[in-house]
Amino acid sequence: MYNLYPIFTNSINKKESMKKKRAIPHTYVIVFFIVIFAAVLTWFVPGGEFERETINLPDGTAREVIVKDSFHYTDNVPQTYEMFSAFFDGFVDKADIIIFILMIGGAFWIMNDSKAIDVGIFTFLKKTKRFEHFKLFKFLGIENIIVTLIMIMFSVFGAVFGMSEETIAFVIIFVPLALSMGYDSIVGVNMCFVAAGLGFAGALLNPFTIGIAQGLSGIPLFTGIEYRFFTWIVLNIVGITYVLRYAKKVKKNPESSIVYEDDNKNWRNKEHIDAEHMRYYTPASAWIVYGIISAILVLISFLNSSTVLAIGNSSTTIPIIPILTGLFIILGPLVLRKSVHFFILNILLFTILFLIVGVMGYGWYVMEIATLFFVMGLAAGIANNKSPNTITKLFLEGAKDIASAALIVGLAGGIIIVLQEGKIIDTILHSVSQSMKTMGKVGSIGVMYMIQTFINIIIPSGSAKAALTMPIMAPFSDLIGISRQATVMAFQFGDGFTNMITPTSGVLIGVLGVAKIPYEKWVKWITPFMIILILLGFLLLIPTVLMDLNGF
Repeated sequence: MYNLYPIFTNSINKKESMKKKRAIPHTYVIVFFIVIFAAVLTWFVPGGEFERETINLPDGTAREVIVKDSFHYTDNVPQTYEMFSAFFDGFVDKADIIIFILMIGGAFWIMNDSKAIDVGIFTFLKKTKRFEHFKLFKFLGIENIIVTLIMIMFSVFGAVFGMSEETIAFVIIFVPLALSMGYDSIVGVNMCFVAAGLGFAGALLNPFTIGIAQGLSGIPLFTGIEYRFFTWIVLNIVGITYVLRYAKKVKKNPESSIVYEDDNKNWRNKEHIDAEHMRYYTPASAWIVYGIISAILVLISFLNSSTVLAIGNSSTTIPIIPILTGLFIILGPLVLRKSVHFFILNILLFTILFLIVGVMGYGWYVMEIATLFFVMGLAAGIANNKSPNTITKLFLEGAKDIASAALIVGLAGGIIIVLQEGKIIDTILHSVSQSMKTMGKVGSIGVMYMIQTFINIIIPSGSAKAALTMPIMAPFSDLIGISRQATVMAFQFGDGFTNMITPTSGVLIGVLGVAKIPYEKWVKWITPFMIILILLGFLLLIPTVLMDLNGF
C-alpha cells in the first residue's frame, strides 16, 4: 500500500507557498494602489493654495516661498482618469533620474564584462584577511570594520554635500561586496544609501537642506553646527550598530535574510570568475586609453588650474584637478603593468574622485554624473579591447537589466502629480500646522517634527519642502517661544529619515531597483529601524527647546 502522507503534505506545502506568494503584491502594484489612494483623497480633501513669492537667499540664489497668512481654500480638482495620465507626467517629472539609472546600468554592465569588479573585491578581501592576525582586528571583526568605515564615509558625504541620487551608482559596487563578505543585498544598500541617509538627516553642512532652511528662516547659515554634530554622531552610532547586528545575524544564518531567495536568484547564481586563477593581461588598447585620458585631464587641468570647493558656508581654493591628474598619470603605468582589470578599477576610482570634486566644486547633478559614468563605461570597454558593436551590445544589455528600476521611478512620480493636480498638498500642510497652537514647547516641536515627517512622504525633495514649510514654521515658532534653529532641526530630521522608506522617493525606488530588492521586503526590514530613528529624532529635539544651546 502506497504511503500518501508525503504527497498530501507536499500538496499542502505547495498551497501554503502559493498563498504566501499571492499575499505579497509586486512593487508596481503597490505604487499603483498608492496612486489610486491619492486620487481618492482629492475627492474628499478641500482644495487650497498659498500665495507664493520669489526671494533672494543669502547665497544669491532665488527661491519661491509661501507668503505668510496667505492660505485660502479653492475648488478642489478631483482626479479620475487623470491618475492614469499622471504616470506619464511622473515619467516626465523624473526623467533625469530615469535616464541616470539607465546610463549607470549600461556603463557598469560594460565594466562588469571585464570582471574588474570581481577581481577588485577578491583582492580587497584577500588583503583585509591579513589584518585578522592582529588581535584587535580579530576581536572587532575585519568585516565589521569595513562596513563601519564605508558607512561613516557615505554618512559624511550625506552630511556635507547632501549625497543622495549619487548612491544609486554605488549600489552596484557594494551589493556584490556585501555578498562576498557573507552578508546580503540589504547590507550592501545600507553601506551606501542608508549611510548617506543618516548623514543627510544629521546634515552638518548640507546646502540643499540646512542651507536653504536656515536662509529662509532668516538665521545665519550653518549656525548651531555644534549640536548638529552631536546629533550626527548619535545617529551614526545607533544606525551602524543596528546594521552590524543585522549583518552578524545574516552571516551566522544566511537563510534568515528576508531577501535570501532574491539574492540567490539575482546575484549569487550569476556567473562569477575565479579571480585567484584567472589570466591577467594588458592589451595595447588599455595603454591607448591611458594616453587619451591623460591628455584630456592635462587639458582640463590647464582650463581649471584651481577649483573652489564649497563645504557648507565656507570654501577653499585648491588645484584639485591638476593634483588628481598627476595621480592618475603616475598610477596608470603601475596598474597597467599588473593587469587591465586593475587599470579599469583605477578608472572607477578616479571617476568617484572626480564625482566628488564635481559635486562640491562645480555643482554637478545627475546629468553631469551620468555623463561621467557613461564615459567611464566607454573607457572600460575600449581598454578591455572590445569592439564598438560589442560595447553597444553590452550597454543595451545593462540598460535592459536595470530598466525595471528606471520604470518604477517614473511610476512613483505619478503619486506626487496626482496630489499636485488635485490641489490638496497646501490644504494638508495648512491643516496640520494649525494643530500646534495649543501645545507647549516640547509638544509643539514634536508636532512640527511629525508634520515635516508626514510631508516628506508626499514631497521627498528637501529643497522643495524647505521652500514650502519654513516660511510658515519659522514665524510661527516666534509666536510660541521656540527658536527658529529648533524649527530648522525639526525640518532636518523630518526630511531625512523617511527618505529611506517613502515610495515617492525616486532615489529609494531607484536604489532598490538596482539592488533588486522588492519594495515590500525593504519596508518589512526598514520599518523597525525607522521607528527607532524617528523616536531618537524626537528625543534629540527636546534639548533644542529646553536647553541653552549655542546657536539656538
